[in-house]
Amino acid sequence: MIAAVKGWPAALSALLFFLPPGATAAEDSNGAARELARKTAKFAGPGDAVMVIWRNVSSLGSSEFAQARAAFEAALKDAGGRLSDAAPSTEAHLTLSENRSQYLLVEEVRKGEERQVWIASWNRTGGPSLTAPAITLAKKLVWEQEEPMLDVAFPAGGILVLSPSKLTFLRGAGAGYPEWVGQSAPFSPVRPWPRDLRGHLRATGATFQAFLPGMVCSGAVDPSLSMDCRASEEPWVLESGSRTLLLAAFAAARNYFDGRVTAQSGVRRTLAPFYSAASVEEQGRTLWLLAMVDGRTQIFDAALQPVATLGAAWGSDIAGTDARCGGGVPVLATRPGDAGAPDAVQAFSIVDRAATPLTAPAELPGPVVALWSPGGSAAVAIVRNSGTGKYEAYTITITCS
Repeated sequence: MIAAVKGWPAALSALLFFLPPGATAAEDSNGAARELARKTAKFAGPGDAVMVIWRNVSSLGSSEFAQARAAFEAALKDAGGRLSDAAPSTEAHLTLSENRSQYLLVEEVRKGEERQVWIASWNRTGGPSLTAPAITLAKKLVWEQEEPMLDVAFPAGGILVLSPSKLTFLRGAGAGYPEWVGQSAPFSPVRPWPRDLRGHLRATGATFQAFLPGMVCSGAVDPSLSMDCRASEEPWVLESGSRTLLLAAFAAARNYFDGRVTAQSGVRRTLAPFYSAASVEEQGRTLWLLAMVDGRTQIFDAALQPVATLGAAWGSDIAGTDARCGGGVPVLATRPGDAGAPDAVQAFSIVDRAATPLTAPAELPGPVVALWSPGGSAAVAIVRNSGTGKYEAYTITITCS
């Protein structure tokens, strides 16, 4: 069944209540997608390009979501339409949702000042459960030490630990933790370290980079630890999972990035100073979140233009991962609070430029002094344990079931 609704607020109200349980529906997601695609092609006009943006807020998995997208795109082409990513005159937003008896595919399509909303549906076959995928945070202690710790990374065969005075490579000596054999390489700062020192590691295979204020080190761990350090003001590489990265200039005498950034596309901007960055996806578009020095979390588009300020109160450390839950990419954030108080990391989704909690907070035994994305499915949190005074490194992993 296709229902036309004038205006997006009306369509949102209809999502769960508009279609009665006995309403005529398409056979499946492919049928619903094809029907909407034909309407889209007719609305756009012969040969007109259409930009399509998708969002999944239902309990259907990624494979069913991908099937609906493929069916829509194929039917759009068959009906004489064509897809485009370059600012066409017609833009379509499709949201996969559900009510107690049916799945719903909602489309808002715009062309100039003209706008239309359609809803297509198909009946559930697996019962009326509305249970969303369970999303949890798993934390794992991977290393602890008395000396302050800035970051850890995981090159092939071990753990790299970055401290203010040295870099240590820990190679597994037995079947499990904590049987490790360590090699250390000391370094001297090119200038006195700032009081609140920060450092960041990147590891790829057996090679690594270590970023410190006014200095960068590079080396390898195979066959043994080797490292070369030099004075440098080159930007630090900030990863958000393995999807996106940002080059950011660090203020060597302070503990934050000075705002000079470069996106993957090569776009350069000068923004306000910030502590940390993470990217998310909203309706198929990449957004960057920056934890600003003034306490706000600001949202930027892929070209690093500001688009909104997040209303949620977060701490100064945020990180992205490769996790995908319910079609979105969550962001990890610390909680705001006193520097010496116990901290927590929590996962959030960004919907309509607002933060929605996805998990309960993962409680930690002290303040988080660093939260980095090592370029994979987990983030690394460095914690100063309030009870023991030791520095502890945890991996924080988002699990979708």
